[in-house]
Amino acid sequence: MRFTRSPWFRGFWIAPIVFGLSFATLVIVRATRALHQAQHDVRDENRIRFTQRQLPVSISSEFEFFHSPPSFQQAVLFDGHVFLVSSSALTELDETGAVNREFTSGRELPPGKLVAGITATLADARVPEIILATENAGLLTFDGHSFHQILPERADARAITAMTRAGSGRLLLGTKKSGVLVYDSKVMVPLHPTLQSIDVTTLAGDDTDLWVGTLSAGVFHYHAGQTDHFTEANGLPDPQVLSIVTADDATYVGTPVGIAVFDAGKFLRVIAPTLFASSLLVSGGDLYVGTEDQGIVTISLKSSRTSANTSSMAVGAEIRQLLVVNDSILAVGREGVYRKMPHAASWQPALKLNPSVLSDRNISALARDGEGHLWIGYFDRGVDILAGDRGRTLHIEDEHVFCVNRIVLDDRSNTVNVATANGLVRMNQSGSVQQVLTRADGLIADHVTDVALFRKGLAVATPAGLTLIDASGARSLYAFQGLANNHVYTVGVQGDELLAGTLGGISQLRSDSVARNFTTTTSTLRHNWITAIVPVGNAWMIGTYGDGVVGLDPAGTFRRFETASDSFEVNPNAMLVTPAHVFVGTLGRGLYVYERESSRWRVIDHGLPSLNVTAMAAGDGNLYIGTDNGLVRVREHDLHP
Repeated sequence: MRFTRSPWFRGFWIAPIVFGLSFATLVIVRATRALHQAQHDVRDENRIRFTQRQLPVSISSEFEFFHSPPSFQQAVLFDGHVFLVSSSALTELDETGAVNREFTSGRELPPGKLVAGITATLADARVPEIILATENAGLLTFDGHSFHQILPERADARAITAMTRAGSGRLLLGTKKSGVLVYDSKVMVPLHPTLQSIDVTTLAGDDTDLWVGTLSAGVFHYHAGQTDHFTEANGLPDPQVLSIVTADDATYVGTPVGIAVFDAGKFLRVIAPTLFASSLLVSGGDLYVGTEDQGIVTISLKSSRTSANTSSMAVGAEIRQLLVVNDSILAVGREGVYRKMPHAASWQPALKLNPSVLSDRNISALARDGEGHLWIGYFDRGVDILAGDRGRTLHIEDEHVFCVNRIVLDDRSNTVNVATANGLVRMNQSGSVQQVLTRADGLIADHVTDVALFRKGLAVATPAGLTLIDASGARSLYAFQGLANNHVYTVGVQGDELLAGTLGGISQLRSDSVARNFTTTTSTLRHNWITAIVPVGNAWMIGTYGDGVVGLDPAGTFRRFETASDSFEVNPNAMLVTPAHVFVGTLGRGLYVYERESSRWRVIDHGLPSLNVTAMAAGDGNLYIGTDNGLVRVREHDLHP
């Protein structure tokens, strides 16, 4: 007898299957939703908030800029023209290499250094724009007519060091402390956990296959959701990565001591082991290497003996970028731009520059003498003497006049004291060196951090203690004699009283000996690291590294200021007193101005080439403000609150 299943029976066994499938589907849907929600929560947790705004046409007209060397970083091709990115400006060139337009930090752009540029079309933009990375002001976009700023709320995300396109209107951003970020006009988040908290120097590739160079941790290769890390132990010639270029399956990683070659993501070998490879370009079967001091080196990639096939062209200082523009190769050097046409044997200048008034941009000291000459000390370029503010410049630089920390005029002897890392240099007001004092001449150390006129002689601050010099000779004080700390950053003088600001607090000297120390344990001082001291009336203002400015009265009581006593750093010896004001230069917070009559503070964070204010000088109603990105002048009365 044949057994036939009824419809009821078929429904009986089908129903559990349908129910099971429905239940499984529900579980999968809920799991997927939970996963997406978890990913969304993680994304929100790591999201870096930012603001966007359109910049005004001109930020400030009060400040007058001194023409400094440009310090070029990169070039970008936009709207048929070459735009140069320097530390202080975005400059558009015409077809002849002359300047067509220029947009300057502190004027059309926010204060601070520009570090990189790229042309890209962001997700919310209809046309390509120039994207500029800055040292501390986030991103700037330029559509040919106006600028917009994308400013992350987190300070560590504002310091952008490198950029590359990621597709779909997104950018990959390398930062100094926050690793690699991805930005799509609406969201800014870390790209991957393995690429966080690293100091990025350069990027190459996109978000599917990315090479990340770092300052001291080698190179990272992010691909297919995983990250490979290469250091010296894996064949890299140096942990500092300066440049990266990819071509087909090959990747070239430039370091200060050669170029690492990778094939399909695997380390292969090192070529050109003596080259400081600051920039790289692959074109026409050759690897072009821009160096720090050997010009441009061309390495043929067509030969199996790559390291032996080299030729070089000397074209000035460090070459920071190599790129193809139309049918030629452009080399962007720190001090100039060069072009190599097809089949040409040499590089030719591609930029017409006006001569600079100053010798460098990184200013460390300023002073103005009675003849109206402006003395300008540089971090690593000696001293300029500028006659009549805009007239002839005399540059002085040698083995002693190099890393300048302070310039102090001495009207008693018509001399100028220049404190440097290599001794105390005494000049006449024409700039002729009269005397160089070092340890051999009685200083406690060669490195002089500050100098002040004290009684009939000098007080000289060094990292090893304090040296007092007068007609009887030189005598030194250090911790053994009661100094708060051997490392003296600054000295302030008021009559016969001297305050020495050190790494460990303040020492008050009377009768050439320590009368009292002010530290965090013996007083209400909150930070021991003292960077600047100036007398104001019969009291003192003290600059600290971490607690802003505090006051000290004659009774030894510290006073805090509502605006200026805050968690910021005062730069070494960056304080100046005039009859109307006290000026304070800070690290990244601009210029603090104290009006003595009203006891009111004002913060100036616009109109400056950089918010890192390093030195000030005054004369004839003018205030000269030095930064790590140039020099400006402003009438002092324009700075009233």
